[in-house]
Order: sequence, then C-alpha cells, then structure tokens
Amino acid sequence: METVTYWTEVDSPVGPLLLTAAPTGELTSLSVPGQKGGRTVLDGRRRDAGPFREAERQLAAYFAGELKEFRLAMSAVGTPFRQKVWAALDDVPYGATVSYGEIAARIGATRPAVRAVGGAIGANPLLIVRPCHRVIGSDGSLTGYAGGLERKVRLLTHEGALRP
Repeated sequence: METVTYWTEVDSPVGPLLLTAAPTGELTSLSVPGQKGGRTVLDGRRRDAGPFREAERQLAAYFAGELKEFRLAMSAVGTPFRQKVWAALDDVPYGATVSYGEIAARIGATRPAVRAVGGAIGANPLLIVRPCHRVIGSDGSLTGYAGGLERKVRLLTHEGALRP
C-alpha cells in the first residue's frame, strides 16, 4: 500500500489538480476531480505546498507554453509491466501522439497485449506530467482518458497536436 504524506491542490487551465508526494518529496500522483481511479485526500495526510514548489513551477511553465518536458522526481507504484508502459509514455514528445499499438511495440509487447497496455495507460497515476493524453486510437480517434476526453482535447490542442 502506498503511503502518501503530503498533498496540495494547484489551479490550472484544465481545472484543479490534486498532487500527492511521498515523504521523500517525489511526486506520487497528479489527478483531477472526477478522474477514474483518481486520488482523494485521506485522513492523516498533511497539506503542504512546500514539496510541490518545483512541480507547480513546471506546470505553470507548461500551461504558459514555455515547457515541453517535465523534469520532476516521480515515484509511481505499479507492476513491472505497468512501469514499462509508463516509461514508454515518458518518451512520447510534446506535440506528438502515438497509438496504443505503438506503445505496445515500443515495450516489446505482443499484439494481443494492446488491451493490457491500454489498462496500464488508464492506470497512470501522474496525469499531464506522464503524458498518457498523447496516446490515441490506431485510427486517430481520441479514445479514453482517465481525466475525461474534454481535458484530453484541451491538452492536445495546447500542445499543437490538435487544431482548435
């Protein structure tokens, strides 16, 4: 079970963002209200913006169009398979999109494993900073996003991957 000690909320153009961090200061989640599988603030957790200053600075720069790649200490709990998928997400550049099948191929997964890749992407606990919003259907369709399709469209439009 993941132990999250610190949390804060940050305003953004896609709504409030809930950030959690481990006692070490590593970012453990970034979620949005109503997110499928999103985090909630539990009793005994400490609200403290201190551990999040760099994340807040980088998020503000990202939304201002001044940052294209996050460089944050992150620690997400997941199976080795999920960790491989999440690492592949980190390699999808700003303004680009890839399909679920392309992510599967990047990690050496078989074609039947694309569904499992989709599950791992859907379980990504670090929205925006680990860019699962850049993964689309093989036919170019904007498929599921734990933060909601409207946010996915806004993020991809912000990055120039979609036309307004």
